[in-house]
Amino acid sequence: MGEKESIKPVCAVDYAFGRIGGKYKGRLLWYLHTHKILRYGELKRHITNITTKMLTQTLRELETDGLICRKVYHEVPPKVEYSLTEVGGELIPFINYLREWGTKQMEKENIPSTVSPTNHDAL
Repeated sequence: MGEKESIKPVCAVDYAFGRIGGKYKGRLLWYLHTHKILRYGELKRHITNITTKMLTQTLRELETDGLICRKVYHEVPPKVEYSLTEVGGELIPFINYLREWGTKQMEKENIPSTVSPTNHDAL
């Protein structure tokens, strides 16, 4: 994250994609939107092919950028829940628009989705 902080955005689009760009951030934000609150293991099950290290790193970046909230319950076993912040929620209409655009493009190119189109979690 230190490297990201040293790179200054050149415009608002650069700034925005610096916060939500990457392979997993959009899906993580979408799943937190559709489920409201998820624990680490639940997020790991939703995001296929993500390593534990990458999930942890991505969640930390989203939290640092103020897009998600991490709530720790001091109990045994430890419990941690993730949810969208108000700022993170402001991104949902745009992520949904990208999801709809991606669906159309995949259909045009006959690319099968690995997620059921009737599944509201689909991204």
